[in-house]
Amino acid sequence: MQTEKITFTEEKETLLGTLYGRAMDSKRTEPILGDSAAMATVERIDYDFSKMRVSTMVASGVALRAKLLDRWTAEFLADHPDATVLHLACGLDTRVQRIDPGERVRWFDVDQTEVIDLRGKLFPARPRYTMLATSVTEDDWLEQLPNDRPTLVVAEGLTMYLTEHEGMRLLNRIAEHFHTGQVLLDICGPDTIRTQGHMHLLRATGARMRWGVGNPFELTGAHPKLAIRSVIPTLNQLVANDAHLPRTRRVALKAASTLRRMRNQHRAVRLNF
Repeated sequence: MQTEKITFTEEKETLLGTLYGRAMDSKRTEPILGDSAAMATVERIDYDFSKMRVSTMVASGVALRAKLLDRWTAEFLADHPDATVLHLACGLDTRVQRIDPGERVRWFDVDQTEVIDLRGKLFPARPRYTMLATSVTEDDWLEQLPNDRPTLVVAEGLTMYLTEHEGMRLLNRIAEHFHTGQVLLDICGPDTIRTQGHMHLLRATGARMRWGVGNPFELTGAHPKLAIRSVIPTLNQLVANDAHLPRTRRVALKAASTLRRMRNQHRAVRLNF
């Protein structure tokens, strides 16, 4: 089997950690996400994934986040079968394969040029599916997209690597350009940003997180159309899906979940606009 050599660095390299987390989950007897395509993708990449030291709990968190955003995506498409989906910073995520949207859905995967080039080698073409090579912080690209349909914007694992100005500006542009839809994203709290030096994935890649959101309602300040629909702490999801973890870790997670400050360190957010 031909493998692809990876030369990503810093923030782009972190996408390999989340890919590996989904692959680890898929190998379990009872996986959370069950993304078999993730393991197939890992096997086609020439890269030492062990250096990221992705733990069982981190893999669970990655799988739970993806599963929740998949569920929200499926709900939106059930309500809007002719929607546009805009998957920002898609990395090597196989969401479009997992969702397998209907024939009326128009789907765009967006990431930087090196990532999109690799996706083109690893993943087959699909009808009504387009890959866009650009940085989400660049000007003009978003405004060139059609806005004639309800639009779902998915931004998984993105906001924390932007500055607050970049993130709020991106939300403003989304709500300004598209008439109606939702934004699905995840946020880290300020404490997570302050203590990021302890994270193996960031140390291994040299990536740096920049934006910590203390209150999800701050996001609605980016545009008058934005409104919070759902906020779900990842910690709560881990507690509800902890059967595969050692007993000591389960006890620690349950204790941590009683503390608001701990629950607020990572949350999934669904915004209407």
